[in-house]
Order: sequence, then C-alpha cells, then structure tokens
Amino acid sequence: MTTLNIKFRQQIKQTDIEAIEKIVRSSGFFSSAEIDIALELAEEKLVEGAASSYQFLFAEVENIVCGYSCFGLIPMTSVSYDLYWIAVNDKIRGQSIGKKLLSKSEEIIFSLGGKRIYVETSSRNQYRPTHNFYESCGYHKEAILKDFYSAGDSKIIYSKGL
Repeated sequence: MTTLNIKFRQQIKQTDIEAIEKIVRSSGFFSSAEIDIALELAEEKLVEGAASSYQFLFAEVENIVCGYSCFGLIPMTSVSYDLYWIAVNDKIRGQSIGKKLLSKSEEIIFSLGGKRIYVETSSRNQYRPTHNFYESCGYHKEAILKDFYSAGDSKIIYSKGL
C-alpha cells in the first residue's frame, strides 16, 4: 500500500461545501436530513467565520479534500468538546486517514484547552465499523440512550480524555 501524503488545514473555503457533500454521501450511512445538517454547519462557518462555534479540519491528498472533521466547545462547558462529524471519502477509506484526522482534531482541541471529547453515534448494526473505529482510537462508551433516534435505534455516547 502506498503511503498517502496528507495535508491538513483548518480554514474553510467555499469549495469545501461540495467536498463535504461528496464525502458524507459516499459513506452511504447518512440520511438526506443528516447530509443537510453537515452542509448547514459548514455554511454557517463560512458566513460567521470566527464567530461560529464550529471548527473544521480538512484532510487533503493531492489538493483534493478526502476527509474532514467538525467539532466545537459544548455550550455551557469550559473544557468539553463535541466531535460533530468525522468522515472520509469511501473510495479511500481504510488507509488510516480517519485515524490521522481524528488524532489531529484531538491535538487542536487540546491546544484550545479541551480536556474531554464526546461523540454520538447510532447503535444500528450499520454503525458497527464506526463503533470499532472510536474504540480503536481510545474512546469509551459513556452512555446508551435506548430508542433515542427511533425504536431499536439507540444513541451511543463515546468519550475520551485528553
């Protein structure tokens, strides 16, 4: 396997909206409503700039955005961050881009004073690779909210101390 030369950047650009849409659609995991939310967060960041509470990190290979994360300080907390989104284009999944993106996101959060990261995901079987990903990166299940999204679809909350 060839080692990819991944470059990271935090500054969002208008062209990232289309890249985010391609990435989240490629996974096959997200509903249209969820994709709309991913795009809304990016559009808010573009409009509000530094005033937005959302932070972005983009992973690029050969100047093409292939993955991204979105995170932010949880309102009314001083050191707790939510990881809202992390996704890698399905065509290049399995090459450690997600782990590198998560690690770099954690570094940024720590540099901003973050001490703990929380991640929410679905309990559906389709998300088993997601659970394995977080657990392999040192995240622990904090809570399971039964039937949160719908009957049989619970919310799993993971956390990691930094």
